[in-house]
Amino acid sequence: MYDVLIHDATVVTVDDRNQIIENGTIVVDDGELTAVRPTRTEDVDLSAETVIDGSGTVVMPGLVNAHTHLELTPLIGAFSDLGLLELMGSMTALFGRISEGEFEYLVDAGYELAALNFLLGGVTTVNSMDLRPSVGAETFGEAGLRGFFGPAITDLFFDVPVDEQFAQARAFIDDHHDTYNGRIQATICPHDDWSCTRDLWEQTAALTDEYPDLLVHTHLLELDESNTMARANGSEDSLALLDEVGLLNERLIAAHFRVADEQDIQRTAAANASVAHCPSVFCYWNPDAEMQWTPVPELRNAGVDVGLGIDDHYWHDSYSMFGEARQARLAANVKRTAGQYSSMELVRMLTIEGARALGVGDEIGSLEPGKRADLILVDVDKPKFTPLTNIPAHLVNNAAPADVETVLVDGEIVMRNRSPETMDVDAVQQRAEQAVERFEAETGWEFDVGGSEPPSTSETMRDLPKRGPVRLLSRLALQSARDAFPFRIR
Repeated sequence: MYDVLIHDATVVTVDDRNQIIENGTIVVDDGELTAVRPTRTEDVDLSAETVIDGSGTVVMPGLVNAHTHLELTPLIGAFSDLGLLELMGSMTALFGRISEGEFEYLVDAGYELAALNFLLGGVTTVNSMDLRPSVGAETFGEAGLRGFFGPAITDLFFDVPVDEQFAQARAFIDDHHDTYNGRIQATICPHDDWSCTRDLWEQTAALTDEYPDLLVHTHLLELDESNTMARANGSEDSLALLDEVGLLNERLIAAHFRVADEQDIQRTAAANASVAHCPSVFCYWNPDAEMQWTPVPELRNAGVDVGLGIDDHYWHDSYSMFGEARQARLAANVKRTAGQYSSMELVRMLTIEGARALGVGDEIGSLEPGKRADLILVDVDKPKFTPLTNIPAHLVNNAAPADVETVLVDGEIVMRNRSPETMDVDAVQQRAEQAVERFEAETGWEFDVGGSEPPSTSETMRDLPKRGPVRLLSRLALQSARDAFPFRIR
C-alpha cells in the first residue's frame, strides 16, 4: 500500500524538459516520489493510505523562499507608511535590542506566525537569517516544514561582542543542524559586505572549515557601499575579499546582488555560488529612481542558480511567493524592456532554482521519481483561472496563497483542504496579537486599524547600537575620501 496517491491532476513537473502532464498521477511512498506519470484508468482503485482526487488542481513542487527574515513577523503593517530613514532607524534600534536578548515573546510569536502563513501559501522551504534562530528552527521543524537557519554575525552593526556571536553560531549549529529528519539545516551567516570587517570574514572562513557541509548565507552587493567597505577592508571589491578569505565557492548563497557588474557575474558563475533575488523589498523601498537592478537574466545565462526570496515580508506586507515571481517580472520589465522572463523561468526560480541555490536541488524542487515529496496542490477550479491555458503564466501572474489547497513536505500532509494539520491556527493568531499588545505597552509604538506610529526620533536614537555603527560610518567615510582623493589621504 502506498502512502499517498494523487490522480487526475495537472502536474507541473519542473523537470529538465519543463514537462506538464495534463492528466497526471503522483505516487508517494516513504516520503519519496515513486511515480510521476499520466493517469491510468485503474489509478482510482489503487490502494493508498491517502487518495486525493486531483481534478481541478495543479500539482507543482513546493515553493522555496531562498532568502528571508522572520523574527519580526507580528509587526507586519507597522512599517508600511514610514519614510526610508525612519524605517532604517526603527529597524536598527529593534534589532539592536533583540541582539541583546529582548523581545523574546515577539520573536517566538513571529516564527509561529511566519511558519503558519508560509505553510498556508505553499512555501515548503525557507532560508532565514535572524538574530535568535533557535526558536525558528524548532517551530518550522514541528510544523513539518523544511528550513535553513542561522544567526547573523556582524561587528559593525550591533554591539554584541564578536566572540559571543561566534559562540552562539557554534552552539546553534551543534544543537539544530540536520534535525527533524534532515528537514532543518544550519547555515553560517555573516550579515553582509558593508557591516563586517576583514577580521570577521576571516573568522567566518575559519568557522566554515569546522563545518564543511554548511552553506554560507549573506547579503552581497546589495548597496553601493558594498565595494567601498571591501576597499576599506583591503580588497579591490566585495567578491575579491570573499575570494581572498576562501568564501567565494559553491557553498555561498548571496542575497540581492543588486550592484553586480559583468565581472562579478562571471566570477560568481566560475565559483558555482548562488544568488537569491528579492524584488519586492527593493520595489517598495527604492532609494533612487536610477537604482541599478539585479542582473538576473545575465546571472542565469551565465549558469548561476537564482532563487527568489521574500526578504523582510513585514516591510512590504506580503507572504506571497507567487507575488514575488510577478514582481520580479514587472520590475525587470520596467527597468529594462518587456520579455525579461518567460513564465516557466519564473516557475523554475520559485522551485528548482531556489532548491539548487540552497544545495538541495537533487532532493527537492521538481516532481521526479526518487526526489522527496515536497509538493503543493493549487485549486484552479475557479473563475479567475478560466480558461486554464498557459498554466505557468497563471501560476506566476494570477495565483495567490489562498489558492493553495493541500501541502506535502517529505511525503507528510501538513495542510489538507486549506486546513493546517500541524499548527493550531487560532492559537497562533492569539499569541501574535498578545505579543504585539505587550510590545506596544513596552516600547511606545502605537498600533491601530489605521496604521502605526513608532516612538519619537529621540527615543529611537537612544536605542540604536552605538559602537558598531559609529565604526561602520567612519570607515565608509574615510574610504570614500580616499577614493575621491587617492593621492592625499593615506
